[in-house]
Amino acid sequence: MCLMRTESDSRADLTKTLTMTTPFSPPLYMQRYQFVIDYVKTYRPKKVIDFGCAECCLLKKLKFHRNGIQLLVGVDINSVVLLKRMHMLAPLISDYLQPSDGPLTIELYQGSVTEREPCTRGFDLVTCVELIEHLELVEVASFSEVVFGYMSPGAVIVSTPNVEFNPLLPGLRGFRNYDHKFEWTRAEFQTWAHKVCRDYGYSVHFTGVGEAVGHWREVGFCTQIAVFQRNFHGSMSNAERLEPSVYRLIYKVVYPSLSDNNIYQRTLVNEVLYEAQHRRQEWLSRMNMDSNNNAHFCAPPLMDVFQHGVEGGTCDWQPVYQQGGTICVPLACVWSSPRVRALCGSMQRLREELLVDSRVRMSADGTVLNLPADDDDEEVEKEEDVKAVSGVANNVEEDWDRELACYGNV
Repeated sequence: MCLMRTESDSRADLTKTLTMTTPFSPPLYMQRYQFVIDYVKTYRPKKVIDFGCAECCLLKKLKFHRNGIQLLVGVDINSVVLLKRMHMLAPLISDYLQPSDGPLTIELYQGSVTEREPCTRGFDLVTCVELIEHLELVEVASFSEVVFGYMSPGAVIVSTPNVEFNPLLPGLRGFRNYDHKFEWTRAEFQTWAHKVCRDYGYSVHFTGVGEAVGHWREVGFCTQIAVFQRNFHGSMSNAERLEPSVYRLIYKVVYPSLSDNNIYQRTLVNEVLYEAQHRRQEWLSRMNMDSNNNAHFCAPPLMDVFQHGVEGGTCDWQPVYQQGGTICVPLACVWSSPRVRALCGSMQRLREELLVDSRVRMSADGTVLNLPADDDDEEVEKEEDVKAVSGVANNVEEDWDRELACYGNV
């Protein structure tokens, strides 16, 4: 006998499929974070504030990727969790060894998204990831007025559960979290979003993360997302920032960056000295010199070396040489380093910066770096250690699963 498959049969099959495939791959919280990261990569906002930052995981991702962010702020009503997690936002050793080009300040505040706080105005992007459903329905109007009316940021990303997806989640009864005060259908979410646009001058695009399989895709995304863009172009992002008067500052850190003249000078000199030491060591190895040797190479005219370095861009004809107890490394050799070029921009500026630094010994005309001929093992090791740690920083990879494995997938 032929039996017709009912809708309940299809739902049962889907539940079985989801049971085998959940958590989402990648997990849903990672997809939400990645959505924000991709937005930041595309639009490069300078000032970003995350409401309901809780464990600060999104903030950590954003500070890792950076993408031009200069001010990164997290706000949560729970000060205990902020105090517990704030140190994960502190600079790493690699941030000091290789400072970023642009500045970055990170701040954490205890406060509510329904309160007007002057220091939250002038942001380019506001993120509210799985936040709005934790408010009472009567507070949603205050949330809308504060975020879209008072703060008036350039863009707002709001994500929230799609209640239409809930029946497809194995074992779920009721809301997805005990603290959710409501969960919206797509129609309810869009009705609220369109009203926000009419009231405060925004346009909105709807999307989401976490799709059902097969014909059940019609229920929409597991997490629905609204991306709001302000319709007018006036900006307060360059206005002077006010001190907090409602929120309580929990944590603040300023990252080292090349925009700080002292850090720039130190970084440049470290790069120059490392490159000069590298050239020196290469020369010593090649010549296999011993403690009794004198000058092994006749010094070329210094200005000839300097000019060829500027015009030729290489050090093929700018040899390292020895004079007495000094190894002479033409500045043009150091200038061939891509990192030094990126930091300085011109040979003239490089020479000017080095001439005023007491750690650098140069010839009278500023075209040659003078290094001791005798090996100073301790100093060489220091230079190599710095570069080794710096090299590790260049290969940092995130381990999302390990870092966030303790958090829920939905």
